[in-house]
Amino acid sequence: MADIFDVVADSTRREILGVLRERAEVAGDGVGELSVSDIVAALGLSQPTVSKHLKVLREAGLAQVREEGQHRYYHLVAEPLEHIEDWLYPFLAGSDAQRVTELALQTLKDEQRAFAEKLGKAYAETAHQVRSTTQRASTAVKGATQKLKP
Repeated sequence: MADIFDVVADSTRREILGVLRERAEVAGDGVGELSVSDIVAALGLSQPTVSKHLKVLREAGLAQVREEGQHRYYHLVAEPLEHIEDWLYPFLAGSDAQRVTELALQTLKDEQRAFAEKLGKAYAETAHQVRSTTQRASTAVKGATQKLKP
């Protein structure tokens, strides 16, 4: 399988991915299929050129095909692009994406801190109630035992 970076390095393949992505967005189901002839028409490329690049995208796991008779319908598979995203992420320090992620993590930390405080208070209250109840019960048992002694 070709390296994902090699696959998306080609501008024609990026254009095909863009057309497939747009179709998925329009479809609203995240899949949105296009036939090879639809892609040819959208990009103004020859059918053999589009087919050659679709094969590379398919082998890289970026596109899947559904065969129906003599027609081939392609749709985008975005998951392999996560490798690129993971690689790029450290280079995006200071970007909007980085700030949003940091804010989300801080919010999560604040929520965790608030939850821990509530949990700690609940534990302390419960422990206090258990100690108080145990002491009262112990005192009651001692008193009862004293009364039973001859």
